[in-house]
Amino acid sequence: MDFWPEFLASSWGKEFVAGGFGGIAGIMAGYPLDSVRVRQQSSPSGSAFTILKNVAATEGPFALYRGMAAPLASVTFQNAMVFQIYAILSRGFDSSSSSTEPPSYKGVALGGVGAGAIQSLMLSPIELIKIRLQLQTRVQHDHIERGPLSVAKNILRTEGWRGLYRGLTITALRDAPSHGFYFWTYEFMREKLHPGCRTSGQESFNTMLVAGGLAGVASWVCCYPLDVVKTRLQAQTPTSTVKYNGIVDCLRKSVQKDGYSVLWRGLGTAVSRAFVVNGAIFTAYETALRVFNRVQEIRSEISKDSKQ
Repeated sequence: MDFWPEFLASSWGKEFVAGGFGGIAGIMAGYPLDSVRVRQQSSPSGSAFTILKNVAATEGPFALYRGMAAPLASVTFQNAMVFQIYAILSRGFDSSSSSTEPPSYKGVALGGVGAGAIQSLMLSPIELIKIRLQLQTRVQHDHIERGPLSVAKNILRTEGWRGLYRGLTITALRDAPSHGFYFWTYEFMREKLHPGCRTSGQESFNTMLVAGGLAGVASWVCCYPLDVVKTRLQAQTPTSTVKYNGIVDCLRKSVQKDGYSVLWRGLGTAVSRAFVVNGAIFTAYETALRVFNRVQEIRSEISKDSKQ
């Protein structure tokens, strides 16, 4: 019965659970825009508004939430691990700072790179399943999958375990640098918007929202062409008409067919979503940490009073 109080009293426990709350908030806030982005990246043309209107008219508004079960079911653990790994690595790369001081910006960036690289091992199959569900009306005319487990079973049956990890390399190449930019931008912007808050931890909700939103935008802008390639690689199935033999081949064929602008297709949607999602993530994360710290203070005060 004492597991949760003791777990949340540790820095590991607080980072883990707060990261989970942040991940859930981010998924709920931005999933419809993510569906629009994926459809933009995989289609030859169409603005975000046109795709949004067509989906709502032909498939219903809930189609924009198709595939959400896969990331939502895993997002608590995934995001919790990312924030916890980041907290550990940012300190590890900056051993000169004390435990009472925030890590340097160098430690923040390197910790983010490491956390992004590690999370790609878990994220790649999840995003593959999510993309297949989001695009199934375009690439699976003969069979409609009903959920993430059905998609996973079909991939294992037709493509094997290698098929389930299709896009792992490009996911790692995308996530490692983008997470470095992500955490660095957040720490830099929160300090600029609210000087001294990295030490005091007393920034306003507006600071959390804006700094988190800008962090999300920076992380997407720096890696967006890689994300387009990743989507196209993971969208292809054994019955796809277009075949890509790896990252370079996908990049070459995409540019030959649609021009260099294809590498930025859907960026506006991704940036809009990133601001909303990551503002929600960091606000939920920081708020949860405050609550846990306050609860720990109250428990300590009660414990002292009982001993007197």
